[in-house]
Amino acid sequence: MTETDPRLAELAALNAELQAHDQRYYAAAAPTVSDAEYDDLKDRYERLADELGVPLTERHQSTPGSDHSDGFQTVRHDQPMLSLEKANTEADAFVREGEDVAINDLPDDREFRKRTSWGKLEIWERARRKELDLSIAAPLSLVIEPKIDGMSVSLMYDRGQLVRAVTRGDGIEGDVITAQVRESGAVPLTISEQHKFEVRGELYLPHAAFTALNAELSAAGEKLLVNPRNGCAGLMKRKDAEVLRGKGVQSFIYFIPPGLHVMPLPTTQTERLAWLKKQGFSVHHGTTTVNGMEAAYAACLAYTVQRALLDHDIDGMVIKLDDTTTYNRFGETEHHPRWGIAYKFPPERRSTLLRAITIQVGKTGRLTPVAELDPVFIAGSTVSRASLHNFAEIAAKDIRVGDTVIVQKAGEIIPQVVAVDKSKRTTTASAIAWPTECPTCGTAVVVERRPDPSGKENVSHFCPNFACADQVRERLRHFAARDAMDIRGLGPAVVDVLVSYCQITRPDQLFHLTAEQLAGLSLEADVNDKRRTFGQKSADNLIAALAGAKAQGLAKVLAGLSISGLGTKLSDDFAARFGSWDALHAFAVAYIAGDRHAVLSIRKQQKREEQMEAAALGVVPMSGVDETTADNVFHQLVSPAIVAVLKGLEAVGVDLTAKQIVTAAKAGVAGKTFVLTGSMPTWSRSEAESAIKAAGGKTSGSVSKKTDYVVAGSEAGSKLEKAQALGVHVIDEAQLKVLLSS
Repeated sequence: MTETDPRLAELAALNAELQAHDQRYYAAAAPTVSDAEYDDLKDRYERLADELGVPLTERHQSTPGSDHSDGFQTVRHDQPMLSLEKANTEADAFVREGEDVAINDLPDDREFRKRTSWGKLEIWERARRKELDLSIAAPLSLVIEPKIDGMSVSLMYDRGQLVRAVTRGDGIEGDVITAQVRESGAVPLTISEQHKFEVRGELYLPHAAFTALNAELSAAGEKLLVNPRNGCAGLMKRKDAEVLRGKGVQSFIYFIPPGLHVMPLPTTQTERLAWLKKQGFSVHHGTTTVNGMEAAYAACLAYTVQRALLDHDIDGMVIKLDDTTTYNRFGETEHHPRWGIAYKFPPERRSTLLRAITIQVGKTGRLTPVAELDPVFIAGSTVSRASLHNFAEIAAKDIRVGDTVIVQKAGEIIPQVVAVDKSKRTTTASAIAWPTECPTCGTAVVVERRPDPSGKENVSHFCPNFACADQVRERLRHFAARDAMDIRGLGPAVVDVLVSYCQITRPDQLFHLTAEQLAGLSLEADVNDKRRTFGQKSADNLIAALAGAKAQGLAKVLAGLSISGLGTKLSDDFAARFGSWDALHAFAVAYIAGDRHAVLSIRKQQKREEQMEAAALGVVPMSGVDETTADNVFHQLVSPAIVAVLKGLEAVGVDLTAKQIVTAAKAGVAGKTFVLTGSMPTWSRSEAESAIKAAGGKTSGSVSKKTDYVVAGSEAGSKLEKAQALGVHVIDEAQLKVLLSS
């Protein structure tokens, strides 16, 4: 392995993706992928790390992710609350209709079986038998418990009273939620046992309670929750604990940590669960005890039938050694105990017929193929359309119209085609041709090929017609979005009408609309198939919102232009550096023309001669943009279509200068350079950057000797390491807030 080994870049990309998903799952309680998809990413990461010989201590997630929330007291667990080792079947291994198969149905290939849940359970059992000096024929009692998809909690009782409830947190420290647990009624507040001891379990929302909670949110016009786990986590982190009364949060308790009790207890997990039930705790009725892993695996497969009948979500089964006297002996790794393992259900998958392919056109002209399917019920809803990502993936998977395809939901929300059942392919199945023209406007398609960090070629198809009606709709929606111009009242339905009936094709044309034009516009039919008009009040509100948006400033305008590669951060950087559209446009023109001053301000890896040339020209390096991004963005900024939009916006009075965001310069911040890395507890990165700039500070995307502070959140990576190596002062969010308030 060398430093240029492309696998290193792929490993780093997988690590970054896993870290991002950890933050969404633990801290934000808003995962964007299913557990199965996450496990697949982790499996790919581990296989690659094995190939590269990466030490276990240097790999992703040596400790569990954190669910800490700002504003809660944090305490250290008397014994770490660790995750369990997982046994899952990898995405491209052997499952049927979304279910694992019996041992005898698996291929004999040993390496292949290691990638299945059974193969991983078999390896775990062999290791435990070896440590216990048990032959393969000797009895090994195992307890199987349904794995609740909820929120982990530690409960401390003393003198028969609940005295403390703590979240799992990062496994070492958790948030105190005693008041929330008491108000929820999810656990007994008093029990008969008088000694001090700790129990652990899961808080969860039953399906009926989750439905009722979403009904409340819908009635209040608020965003609906994705699943019961998110709902439960959100409720338990409410500081106004009284709102939990009657919300229906419940619990299952399943564990008494060894060594954290003084009273005598039974020596098996089975008997301890019975003891917990006698104390008044809820213990899952699906728990069973078997002899040996083959029986345990069979029990896990059998329980998939019961899973659909439960009033709560489970995502697998937990398998533990029944003999609790062995727990201290086996101990744990930094991430999981050795006395238990979690069998994970594969994602729910169903087969259906692929009837046709339609194409969606995005705001940048990207063509996305969509599968039109025979309706099929998956994970709680009927699916008739599913994403196919791009045409190169269709070719790689050899998907054809008329095929029987396997469908699952990404993140339990977005349907996607994951495979083809070629055993059911008929002679009438037809190959899917790559598009040669845009389905909306008929313009010839442009094919773009780019390698990813691993060297794999990504192929994308684009419609280059800036006036394409579908592109226009998507761009206008993006222009009005909160992170861009934030124009309230300009939703998708209104945009559709403006494009269809008012011939709006560019953002600047929105500012020519009048309330009289808008008031009489006919919108979509209501549930009774009755057409409705926009109305005078809505028209007046939208005109007022458009007038207010004129003062948003250059950064917001740039962010709303739907330019590939030009997001909110780079838009902010451009506005801060150039100050006006005229200056930015002039620089872009110079860069495209090869002006040395402009080119050298972008180039990062300069040779000695270039460094001397840059110094002679007085070049100030531009942060936040590399050569590839600059080539892409600046070519778009000088294109006639974008220039026409900016001229039009200027003509109607839209402010194309950088807004002065310094509201009160702070002595400890003004003139200082900050680099943000990792995820912060309460602030998004853009919020933190705005606060720093408002206090007179600057932000940068890279660490150097000139950096004054690195603000490090959870899962901080190489930037933190570089800061420590250079001796740059490292602070966290709380310390940043102190600086900003001083």
